[in-house]
This record gives sequence, C-alpha cells and structure tokens, in this order.
Amino acid sequence: QLKEEGNKYFQANDYEKAVQSYTQAIKLNKDKALQAVLYRNRAACFLKKEEYAKAASDASRAIDINASDIKALYRRSQALEKLGKLDQAFKDAQKCATIEPRNKNFQETLRRLGTNIQEKLRIQFSTDSRVQKMFEILLDENSEKEKREKAANNLIVLGREEAGAERIFQNNGVSLLLQLIETKNAELILAAVRTLSGMCTGHKARATAILHCLGIDNICTWMSVDNEEISLAVCNLLQTITDCLLGQGKEEQHGKEEAVVLDTKKDLRMITMHLLDMLVSKKVSGQGRDGALNLLNKNIPRKDLKDHDNSRTIFVIDNGLKKILKVVGQIPEMPDCLPLTENTQLTASVLLNKLYDDLRCDPERDNYRVICEEYIKSKIDPQDMDKTLHAIQIVSGVLQGPFDLGNKLLGMKGVMEMMVALCGSEREIDQLVAVEALIHASTKLSRATFIISNGVTLLKEIYKKTKNEKIKIRALVGLCKLGSAGGTDYGLRQFAEGSTEKLARQCRKWLCNTSIDARTRKWAVEGLAYLTFDADVKDDFVEDEPALQAMFELAKTSDKTILYSVASALVNCTNSYDTKELVPELVQLAKFSKQHVPEEHPKDKKDFVVKRVKRLLKAGVVSALACMVKVDSAILTDQSKELIARVFLALCEDPKDRGTIVAQGGGKALIPLAMEGTEVGKIKASHALAKIAAISNPDMAFPGERVYEVVRPLVSLLNTERDGLQNYEALLGLTNFSGRSDKLRMKIVKERALPDIENYMFENHDQLRQAATECMCNLVVNKEFVSHCDAALLNVSSLDIMGLGFFWFVADGNDRLKLVVLLCGEDDEKVQVAAAGALAMLTAAQKKLCSKMTEVTTQWLEILQRLCLHDNMEVQHRGLVIAFNLINADKELAKKLVETELLEILTYIGKKEDDP
Repeated sequence: QLKEEGNKYFQANDYEKAVQSYTQAIKLNKDKALQAVLYRNRAACFLKKEEYAKAASDASRAIDINASDIKALYRRSQALEKLGKLDQAFKDAQKCATIEPRNKNFQETLRRLGTNIQEKLRIQFSTDSRVQKMFEILLDENSEKEKREKAANNLIVLGREEAGAERIFQNNGVSLLLQLIETKNAELILAAVRTLSGMCTGHKARATAILHCLGIDNICTWMSVDNEEISLAVCNLLQTITDCLLGQGKEEQHGKEEAVVLDTKKDLRMITMHLLDMLVSKKVSGQGRDGALNLLNKNIPRKDLKDHDNSRTIFVIDNGLKKILKVVGQIPEMPDCLPLTENTQLTASVLLNKLYDDLRCDPERDNYRVICEEYIKSKIDPQDMDKTLHAIQIVSGVLQGPFDLGNKLLGMKGVMEMMVALCGSEREIDQLVAVEALIHASTKLSRATFIISNGVTLLKEIYKKTKNEKIKIRALVGLCKLGSAGGTDYGLRQFAEGSTEKLARQCRKWLCNTSIDARTRKWAVEGLAYLTFDADVKDDFVEDEPALQAMFELAKTSDKTILYSVASALVNCTNSYDTKELVPELVQLAKFSKQHVPEEHPKDKKDFVVKRVKRLLKAGVVSALACMVKVDSAILTDQSKELIARVFLALCEDPKDRGTIVAQGGGKALIPLAMEGTEVGKIKASHALAKIAAISNPDMAFPGERVYEVVRPLVSLLNTERDGLQNYEALLGLTNFSGRSDKLRMKIVKERALPDIENYMFENHDQLRQAATECMCNLVVNKEFVSHCDAALLNVSSLDIMGLGFFWFVADGNDRLKLVVLLCGEDDEKVQVAAAGALAMLTAAQKKLCSKMTEVTTQWLEILQRLCLHDNMEVQHRGLVIAFNLINADKELAKKLVETELLEILTYIGKKEDDP
C-alpha cells in the first residue's frame, strides 16, 4: 500500500512525499525482492530532487540485492554522471547495454559518457602540464619578467576554477606556492596568496588542508608585513578560509558530494587566538593589525541576534578584551607605541562596540565592564604619568565604542579629575590626550556640566597659549562641543566673543594644510560641523573651493567621526535640518510682550541656500556622498545616514540639478539610505528618490535591476502620515515607472500600491487626483492587469499576482469604473487625458467593461460626447477610441449609440480634414 502511495506521489511530481512513503515501506518490508524495488524507486525520487549522492546510494543497495537490476544500474549511472564520476557511470551503462544490447537509450548514454571521459582526460592532462609549466617559469629566476607576470596571472585565474584548483592541489601545488612566497618577491607572493584564496573558495576540505599545510603562524607572519597590498591579500585568504570553516560563502553546486570534514571549532579558535596575539605584537605592521581587527569585526559577533550562540564573542572577551583595550590605549606620539595606521584605534573601538552589543544578558555585560575597569585601574599610577595617560586614552577609546560602558568608566574614582588635571599639565602629550578625552566625554549633558565648570577655562588657556597645532585644534573643538552638549554656546561665546568666522577660517586653514596628519585634520572638520550653524560661516565655507575639496577627500576615509562631521557640516550648509515654523500671531504676541523673537538670518533665506547648494554641486559633493554611503555599516551609523539623506533631499530640490546628481552616482547611493537607518532618514531618502524618479528616465537613473529596488521606497510615501508633496512626487515617480515596462508595473502591483493609488484618485486636491489617475492609467496597460478575467473571478487568491485589472473594476460593491468615467468629465485637462486613456485601454482589453460602463452612471453618454468634441486633440483621440470600442463590443450597444447624437458627432469629425 505504501509503495502504491509512493508511486502516485511520484506520478504527481510530489517527490518529497514519495520519498516519505518509500522510506516507511523500506522500514516495514521483509521481502528482499520488494526491498530492491523500493530502493530503486526512492533512487528515482532523489534523481528528480537532484540529490545525486543519495540516489547513487539507494541504487547501489538495490543492485546489492539484484546485480542485474537494469533500472537500478541505469539510475546509478545517471547519478554518478552528475557527481562527476564518469568512469564509474560508464561501467554501469556498459552493464545495462550488455543486458539489453538493442536499447538505443543505453547506446546513446555510452557514446555521451565516452566523449565526456575523453574530454575530461584531455583537459586534465593539459591542465597538469600548464600548471607544471607555470611553476617552472615562476620559480626560475632567469625567466623574463613579462613571462613571469603572465604565468602568475594565469595561475590566479586557474586557482579560481574548480577543476584548475583541484589539479594544482593534487600536483603538490601548495608546497610550490609556499616556495613562491619564500622568494620574498612581492609580485610572486601576491600571485601565490591570491591563487591560494581561489583554491579555498567554497571548498571546506581543501581550505582546511591548505590551512594546516601553510600553518596559521606563517599566515599571520605574512599578514604582518609592512606592505599594504600583501597584507590585504593575506587577510582576504584568511577570510576565505574562515568563511569555509563557518560554512559561509559556498556556492550551491548540484551533484557535488560534500567531503567529510572534522569539527572546525578547533581551527576557528586557533585562528582567533592568533589574531588576538597579533593585536599586541610589535612585529606586526599597522596594516596587519588593521587586518586582524577587521577579521575579528567580521567573524566574531553574531550576524543575526536571533541566533542564541554568542560563544565566539564570550571567548574573545575572556581571552582578548585586554589586548583590544591595549590597542585602544596606544598613544601614537609616544616612543613605545605599537605600529598603527590612522584607522587602527577607531576600528578597535568599533570591535569593542560590536562585542558589547553581542552580549545577551546583564551578567555578561557586567563581566565585560569589570575586565575594562580592572585593566584601567592597573594602568593608573600617580607615580608614572605615562601609564596614567594610557588609562585615559583607553577611556577615550571606549567612549567611541560602547558609549554607555564608556560613561560608566568615566564614573570610576579619579578618572574625570585626572582628565581635567592633565589639561593643566606642561607636557604637550598630556594636554593632547586629555583634551581628546574631554571631547569624547562631553557628549552627555551630565558629564558636560562637570567639565564646563572645570574644563572650559583650561581649554581656553590651552588654545591661547599652545604653539602645537594638534592641541590647538582639539581645544577649539572641545569648546564647540561643550557648548553644544550644554544646550548653549557658553564655552564658545565666553572665548570667541562672537568671532565665529575667525575660528572657522582657522579650521579651514588647518583642513587645507596637508602637512598636518589626517588624524588632526579630522578635528578641523568636526570644528566646522559646529561652526557652520552660523550663516556667515557656512556662506564663506562653500566659497572656499580648496577647503571643500579637502573635506570631501577626508570623507573618503573610513572614520566614523569624520563621516558624521562632514554630513553635519553639509546639513548646515544646505539648511536641511528641521526648523520650527513660527506662527505669525504668536510672533506678534511675543513682540508685544517685549520677549526676544529669533529672526532668520538674511543668509539663511532661500536665495542664499539655493546658491550654496549650486556651489556644493559644482564642487562634486554628490561623488563625496556616494563614497560615504559605501562605507561599512559599523562606521556609517544610522544618524550619519539620516544626515546624508537630508543633504541629498536638499540637493534634489531643483529639477535642473537632478541629472547631475544621477550622473555622479546619487541615484544608486540613495537606494540603501531609503532601506536602512532611522525612520526620518528613510523618508528623506525615499523623497529624494521620488524627486529623481518623477522626471528622469528610469533606465538611465537606475540602470539594470536597480530600478526595481526603488519601487518600495516610493510606495512607502503613499501614506497619510506623509505630507502632500511627498505623496504627489511619489505618485509622479510611480507614474513614470509604470509607463516603462510590464515587469515594473507588476512590481508596483506586488508592493500592494493599488489601494493607496486608488485612494488618491478620490482626493480633493487636483494635482494628487491627477497624478493618481495618470498612474492608474499607466498600470492598466499591463496585460497581466487587464487579462485573466476568469482566473480572477474564480480564484480570489490570484489577486496578489495577476487578477487585478478586470476583476478590480467589475467586482461587485465597488465604484471604480464609475470613478474613471466621471473623471473623464472633469474640467482639468490632465485628469481627462489620464482617465480617458485608462478607459480607452480598459474597454479595448475587455468587452464586458464596455456594457458595464453604460450602467455605472447616467452621465456616460454626455461625457463620451464631450470627449469626442473636445478641443484638445489628445482628449478627443481617447474619446473616439472609447466610442470605437463600445461599437465594436456589442451589436445592441452599437445600435443604442447610433440612435443618439453620437452618430452626428462622428459624421462631423469624419468630414473634417484628417489629422495624423
């Protein structure tokens, strides 16, 4: 019974249920002959499911019972062929042909397999000889440079192909590649490392073997070299190996057996421990340290917080948190500093933040905090100021990572007092570290209050007295930030006496001075982020071309603070921040009661803002913003994304500028901003996309598949919570899209935009009603929309996919067709053009709609006559098409129309001079 049930499922193409039935039957059955049939049948199911290893296994079991089972032999041959075991498949096919020599199918299979085996051998032997030849050229010091380069590139390409990678691996290629690395020649090392990366990709067994063959010590040593290209290539190799060990990044290849590999946890822990050791080794270059931090950032925290296993994070905290804190606490200006790049310490802060966020409960977070506190306490020594400096630097670094934890560390006994005391030190290095720590600590109001009362005077003194530019610029930013955190310009006002332009000029001067290191120049950007609140400052800034270009160049670096500061400065320059609308009556009342009423600065008026936007566009702001959007999500925060979205929206204001924005990559950059980030940021980015989509050619603005990604952000603006302008421009964008292709129209339908578009067709606002009607007009062009009448009526669930057009208009209990007919009688010509166009296409597609049209309203004939006599040729043309459709649809309807004045109207138009 189970066997027959399985057969029925197989015939119905339900292979999963067929497998279940056969499996149950196998468990119950005792008869050997029947057992062979059941295994044979289940093998057929596995073949259909493309599970070839299981198919071969079941067929073998059937053959073990009956060696001449021709069906089982043939099915095993098919499975083995798919698994790439052509010689074994050939033997099975040969047995089949021996049992049934006249079977043409078996003869054809033998011919095909024979040809494939010969081809495989030819490729194998040619690949082997090619690999051997390449290694000979590369290892021969007397080979010509051009030949060696060509051989190196060919080896990399071969390593990326499955067949090539396997041949290199089988022919002692790993040890030969190791010889290339040991030559100390940079080009050969790069070629070898990149070849190894290709060989490891998507193959767990080979990646594990290569890891053990090379040795993790050697890999980390190569990554530690002071050569950015080699370090990055080795980092990529280690990431590829890690991906394989974690079971990620594997391409699905049907018919490929998975090798049996031992538990990978031991190897992963070994890699993690070596990376943690690299962080504190003086032998490791800055690039190597960055590589180790990036690998930890990418592979340790959970990708999905729904996954409860955060054991990798716990392991790193227990075994390496102090090592990460040591990197964060490094002071580049001190002689004992580890080799660092400009991004090392910020990357370490990002790792601290990711690890902290990956913890699941308070005890885990408390353990993290205790480790940090103990490490900082071990560094604070009143007798050794250098050690204490490291402690303050660690707190500063943690404040740039898990901020809540940083705040708790600030509350440790003596930390805040030590920071303020260091500001008064005579040593410049003390002042430098202390000022930076004060800046990071002053973000919270509670801390800022303490610092304002203790640190402002010190910061002013430092700014005035120090000759060190690095300290001077930090002191200025500290004063700006303290004022912002306290909700007042206290620090700045007390110090600058209103001369913000003077301070801004100084910041621009620092920004343009390339002799100052990038780490210091970033503080100039942060200073400008605060100072550009002043209208005079922002106006002068956008006129300073070198300063703008210097800022845009800095924006390309992966630095969280710089990205936020650049975005903030641009928001200020474009006035794209939120402003409270002043109610005129309340302003008059305030003036009457002699209260202060803030007045808009003349340079914050629209003309000046437009001028600044044009200046920024000319300077290439869009390219800079596009680069910022590409940065890793750990560095580009949701707040930064919102600021960038605000700037884009301000840039898109003038339709003439939208082509420039698209040409410089603005359209592409806006899509991820509309998908991820704060709610406000997503709305702003979606609105900017709507502005571009409304007037641009979608194929040019969003080439390829990208255009389909834009639909969802546009649909999200069709919401009563959004303002009228956002609704209108989203409708215009969707109208433009819906006029392009059936695929785009179906995408709009699948995003469930129809009910919203329909709602706007009933709007009192003329422009919204017109835009919605035009959009609906374009949507009904879709063949899917206006066809499948019977499917839609019979199966309501098909509404989600295709049964939308006809059913949408004729379903009982709706007045949609009536609405379209009445809209044809509107006075607004644009609405008439859209509605009449929709009606013309609907009546052409479905004859039933022609008779239904005459029933929905008594005004239908009068409206049709008005359309046919309209002065606007476009409206008249649509009216005549509708009349033609009605006459063509039904004999009785045609008689009814001929008996009306419509016959005279058609006669009159027919006698007029023809217009093409």
